[in-house]
Amino acid sequence: MIWLVAFIIVLPFSLVLFFGAPYLPTRQRQALQAIKLLNLKKGELLVDLGCGDGAVLIQAAKLGIRGIGYEINPYIYIIAKIRTWKYRKFVTIKMKNFWDETIPPETKGVFVFLLDKYMERLNLKLTRDLKPKTRLVSYSFEIPNKKIHKTVDAMHLYIY
Repeated sequence: MIWLVAFIIVLPFSLVLFFGAPYLPTRQRQALQAIKLLNLKKGELLVDLGCGDGAVLIQAAKLGIRGIGYEINPYIYIIAKIRTWKYRKFVTIKMKNFWDETIPPETKGVFVFLLDKYMERLNLKLTRDLKPKTRLVSYSFEIPNKKIHKTVDAMHLYIY
């Protein structure tokens, strides 16, 4: 019985490794730095691909920025829903695999923390989905063969 419980708890945290990155909380300072680099204005849309506990979306909402977060780990999704409830007029959390979704056309900024091995695939998706001049901040990992416009505290800014 204990193995079954362990399996049910560990499985969602392990499966995400096949789609992006494990859950690691983004600190407030890092979230604010990402939002500053994205240079979004009140009312604009930020999409967080693999939003974890919603930390970046919460900081964006405090500034009047709308946000959509995608999270596939059901446990972390529930935590994100609870944490962002206060900001529900600004934040939507979806329990979906972002690889299967089209990024909304009104998106002005994207935040992502993905493992290195997914960055080239991400670039193909974003090149297809994003409108010109949309900004992306990637935490820690770089997109191969794409110009970084600015790096601050391991946050890499790209413009599509």
